[in-house]
Amino acid sequence: MTAQPPEPSPRPAPSGELRASHDDREAVVEQLRDAAAEGRIGLDELDSRLEQALKSRTYGELAALTADLPRPPSPEDRPPLVVKGGMLGASLGPGRWEVPRRVVAYGGVGGVKIDFTRVECRLPEVAVEAHGEISGVTVVIPDGWAADAGGVEPGVGGLKDETTPDRLPGTPLIRLTGSGGPGGGVVVRHPNHRERRKLHGNPSQR
Repeated sequence: MTAQPPEPSPRPAPSGELRASHDDREAVVEQLRDAAAEGRIGLDELDSRLEQALKSRTYGELAALTADLPRPPSPEDRPPLVVKGGMLGASLGPGRWEVPRRVVAYGGVGGVKIDFTRVECRLPEVAVEAHGEISGVTVVIPDGWAADAGGVEPGVGGLKDETTPDRLPGTPLIRLTGSGGPGGGVVVRHPNHRERRKLHGNPSQR
């Protein structure tokens, strides 16, 4: 019996033919609104493009609406966010703030606290370089997020990883590097009881 040749594999769909999600359409809507605010497109054209964006089904249809606009900066394009404790200390959060791909924290004399509990982050991974120095650096992550503190040199100040390994799908991994320093060290944890009370008491700010 003559062997039959294998059937050809289905041709993969070009990226422009892939179906777009609600988030993809919303991202284009925001880009169009920003372009109008910058004077790149007029209000009538904005209305027309917004209507088309909301009706678009594929990446290709969405791309055509922004092809003549500058690409918006992504978190990967942004420089590291540097936080210095100084003499009085510094805090990043709680509250909504735009998470870059990399954060660098220096505890200084006053210490630094980085609180991710109310942020929205679509990055698969965020690098946090923490240097405890005198008063330390504390990193607070929501339940369901995970941290990898294997890149931190404990030093005299030490390292405390009080997080759970139960990472939910779609949440970022916080990858820590740096050093504990001579003082407060580096702490990464989930919210404590006081912080949880504040979260539940202000649900609109989550």
